[in-house]
Amino acid sequence: MKENGDQCALALPDSVRLVNGTSLCSGRLEVNTNQSTQRWSSVCEDDFDQQDAEVVCRELGCGAPSVLQGALYGEVEPPMRTKEFQCGGHESALLNCRSSGSDRNTCSPGKAVGLTCSESVRLVAGDSRCAGTLEVKHNGEWRPVSYKHSGWTLKTAAAACRESDCGSAVSVRKRESSDRSMWWIMYECVHSGSALRECAASASSDSMVDLTCSGKPTSDIIYDIIYDSNVSSLL
Repeated sequence: MKENGDQCALALPDSVRLVNGTSLCSGRLEVNTNQSTQRWSSVCEDDFDQQDAEVVCRELGCGAPSVLQGALYGEVEPPMRTKEFQCGGHESALLNCRSSGSDRNTCSPGKAVGLTCSESVRLVAGDSRCAGTLEVKHNGEWRPVSYKHSGWTLKTAAAACRESDCGSAVSVRKRESSDRSMWWIMYECVHSGSALRECAASASSDSMVDLTCSGKPTSDIIYDIIYDSNVSSLL
């Protein structure tokens, strides 16, 4: 993305929303470009990327972005934002990201930003969106996951990485204790194929689960293997 651009003003909590989706965490992206008049603008896919999506999902209190696809939740509706977002992925709000002018004043069909965020699993305070302390949203509340109570192995960690759209599990380890309320995850429940939030129960303060995932969705890894195989056969 471009390095030059203007710094937007501090964003308010109601600066972004996802509309036409099935929940707060999915829909067509709209940005509140005028807080006083509540002027919501659509965003074109050409001015938005994965790092921008990470910021939006975080701002909405959702998990990591799992689907970013044009027109998934409808076409652009006027007015349209005419600046390109330049997020680094670490910002707390989309309008805190740098931005630059765009030559576009229209958006081609199929290009409206449609975004689906994970609703119940996220990794926080790590070096990337696919590494960090595991948190699960259950009964409307985000809590870290207890390491002690859950029998964490790479097999269990793989489910968390998969739900975060972060590929396979690379490592799982114990992180320092926290005085926050936690969830413990029943690993037999996870191994049966249930989502982590469906396997959560309240736990007392304890050490937390720290995960590192490969950062690449399994579907992409399979594609790369097939692609490399096809290329090799042509050599």
